[in-house]
Amino acid sequence: MAVPLVRPSYMDTHKPIAADFIKRVTDESWTYIKTVVDIVHEPILILDKDLRVRGANDSFYRSFQVEARDTEGRVVYELGNKQWDIPALRKLLEDILPKNTFFRGFEVTHDFPTIGRKVMILNARQIYFKEDTAKTIFPPIILLAIEDVTEVMAVAETLASHANLLETKFAERAQKLESHVLKLEQEIRTLKKL
Repeated sequence: MAVPLVRPSYMDTHKPIAADFIKRVTDESWTYIKTVVDIVHEPILILDKDLRVRGANDSFYRSFQVEARDTEGRVVYELGNKQWDIPALRKLLEDILPKNTFFRGFEVTHDFPTIGRKVMILNARQIYFKEDTAKTIFPPIILLAIEDVTEVMAVAETLASHANLLETKFAERAQKLESHVLKLEQEIRTLKKL
C-alpha cells in the first residue's frame, strides 16, 4: 500500500520566519512609539487596552518622582500606592475614551502624598488598527498626556484675587467720592441760599 505524499503548506515551512518577522516588526514599532513619546516635554503614559502601563517618558518619571520598575506593568490606578486612583481619571479612561477614542483638555486636580497638589490637563488617544489581522500583531494602546498647570493656575488665582481686591477698592473709593460730591452739592446749595 502506498503512503500518500503530504506536502507541507507554505505557512508550515515558514512559521519560524513569519514569527521572527512579526516579532521584529512589533519590537521596531514599540521602539518607534517609545522614541516619539520620549521627546515630548509633557509627561506621557503608554497604556494597553487593560490600562496597564506599557511605558512612560522621562518627563513622567521626573514630574511624579517615580521609577520605571514601580510603574511599568501595573494598572494605572495602582501607581504610587493607588495615588492615581482618581475618580475623574477613571471616568475619562473607562467611560469617555472607549466611546470617543480620544479626549482633550480635561482638568483634574489631585493631592499626591509626595509631590503635593497638582492641577493637570489630561489628553488621551487610543491607537489601534481597524483590520483584524493587524489587531493581533499590534494590540491597541492608549497615549495619556499629562500637562501640569499647577503653577499657571496658581498665578491665575493670584491675578483673579488681585483683580477682585482692586475692584473692591475702586468701588469703595467711588462710593466715598460720590458721598463727597453729594456733600459739596449740599454745601453749594446752602451757600447759594445765603
